[in-house]
Amino acid sequence: MKLGAFSISLAVKDINVSKAFYENLGFSVFAGELEKNYLIMKNGNALVGLFQGMFENNILTFNPGWDENAGTVENFDDVRQIQKHLKSKGVKLETEADETNSGPASFVVLDPDGNTVLIDQHV
Repeated sequence: MKLGAFSISLAVKDINVSKAFYENLGFSVFAGELEKNYLIMKNGNALVGLFQGMFENNILTFNPGWDENAGTVENFDDVRQIQKHLKSKGVKLETEADETNSGPASFVVLDPDGNTVLIDQHV
């Protein structure tokens, strides 16, 4: 299964403090809008999303169809294929992608320890 680009989405208390911290680690702003309280920071292939006031817990995020530069990948497993595979394995979905559509969609699962995993396709 090809899950696409990986990033961690962090629920931060103060986006400016977090931005400065990750810049000190060598990350730079790749995407997002500080005024809207979210940034995507990048260091090489590593991506860290900073989100203030958008969700309670940190989220592991996978983007089918994207590489780590948000570039479209030609051959990828569609989010609906991944969802069907997980359902066939008995994995409980917290939210589901509409399997009658194509294009952008997402779904959420929790890992055995309660960590949120977001499969978020933008293409």
